[in-house]
Amino acid sequence: MTLIAAKWSVDDYQKMIATGLLDGRSVELINGAIIQMVPAGIADAFCCRGTAKYLRTILGDRAEISEAHPISLPSDSEPEPDIAVLKTPDTLYQNRHPQPDDIFWLIEIANTTLVNDLGVKRELYAQAGISEYWVMNLQTSELKVFRDLSANEYRSEISLDSGTISPLAFPDLAIDLSRLFR
Repeated sequence: MTLIAAKWSVDDYQKMIATGLLDGRSVELINGAIIQMVPAGIADAFCCRGTAKYLRTILGDRAEISEAHPISLPSDSEPEPDIAVLKTPDTLYQNRHPQPDDIFWLIEIANTTLVNDLGVKRELYAQAGISEYWVMNLQTSELKVFRDLSANEYRSEISLDSGTISPLAFPDLAIDLSRLFR
């Protein structure tokens, strides 16, 4: 006998949340599966807060910065990226989670989650059409930048450990890596 796992839709997942079934559980929906999230460590939380604060300062009212909140993707997924840089105004998200067309770029902060962030999450975000995805490796203070979407895959991977980077959505902006990895 072959066992087949039940796949959940975003609607199913939202119903579970609304009824309180998932209260007290740190989970996210990935490709129809409810996945236990790795708790954020002290370094992860500190870096996430600092990065979000820095991005809010330099982006001003050009973008919303969302920290560890769900986004809805078409693959029966509602991941919670560490940082999502979103279109304004924030009232767009009053009755729904941000969707791919709302997202300028996503950032995952990896201390113990690097394999997942460079594997499953990278594939998930590429398949959803997210044009830019960053992984901040706290072990090496290296930023991996994924861009150039083609056939649901990122064709470009840049690794940086110093200097500045300009996101695709804001080419006039120079983001200082030393401020990200402070």
